[in-house]
Amino acid sequence: MDSRSHNRAAWNKKAEEHDRWTVPVSSEAIEQARHGQFRILLTPTKPVPMAWFPLLQGTPALCLASGGGQQGPLLAAAGAVVTVFDNSPRQLEQDRFVAKGEGLAIETVEGDMLDLSVFADETFELIVHPCSNCFVPAVRPVWRECFRVLQRGGVLLAGFVNPVRYLFNADEIQNGNLAVCHRIPYSDLRDLDGAELRRIVVDPGAPLEFGHTLNDQIGGQLDAGFLLTSVYEDHYAETDGDPLSRYIDSFMATRAIKPHRA
Repeated sequence: MDSRSHNRAAWNKKAEEHDRWTVPVSSEAIEQARHGQFRILLTPTKPVPMAWFPLLQGTPALCLASGGGQQGPLLAAAGAVVTVFDNSPRQLEQDRFVAKGEGLAIETVEGDMLDLSVFADETFELIVHPCSNCFVPAVRPVWRECFRVLQRGGVLLAGFVNPVRYLFNADEIQNGNLAVCHRIPYSDLRDLDGAELRRIVVDPGAPLEFGHTLNDQIGGQLDAGFLLTSVYEDHYAETDGDPLSRYIDSFMATRAIKPHRA
C-alpha cells in the first residue's frame, strides 16, 4: 500500500474537518511574532524554548512536514525567510491563506519528507520539524536529508513520538486499557488486525502511523552527523483525556546542530 498517498488524502480531510493541527494561527499571534514574541509547538503542549532558535531576521528556514498555517507564518512574521514543505496540498493552502491575509512571504512546496532533492545542499539555516515523522515508514532518511540541506552551523528542531506510545492499541489507550500488545518498531500496516486496518484504509480520515525506535530517532540524527544540544519531553494536556499521559511523557523534542566542520 502507498502510505504517502493515503496520508496525503487523510491530512487533506483533517484540514477540511479543522483538526487542531490544521487550524492557522490568529492575526494576534502574527502581530506578536512581528515583535519577536511567538509560541511554536513541536509536541502537543510545550512551546519550544526561545533559546533554541537562532537569530531569525533574514534566516532561510524550512518548516519540514509542517503545513497547516502554524509554525511557518509565525517564523515568517518574526523575520525568517520561510519555506513550508508538506505532503498535503490542503495543509499548504493553510499557510498560503495566512501569508496572503497577513502580508507574509512564504514559499510552499508539496513533497515527501523522505526526499528533499528539490532543495540544493546547504540551503537552510534552520529546520523546524514538528511531530510528523510518525507518518513515514522510515526516519533515518529524513535525518540524512535534513543534514544535507542544512548549512554548517545550522539548527534542526525536531519533535517526535516516544515509541512507548505504540506499545499500546491507540483506541484502547483512550479507553484506559494500557495492555501491551505491539512491538517496536511499530507499523499500522503490519501490526493492526484486518478490521482495524480496513477502517483506516477505507476511510482516509486517519493517517497511517509508524512508531520508530529511539535508536532511529536520536541515534539516526547523530549518525547523520548532527550534534545534539538539548532535549525535552512532553505529553498531551489533561483536557485531551489521554490516560497514558498520566504515567509518562510520550513525546520528545530535540535541538541539534550541523557542525561547522565534519
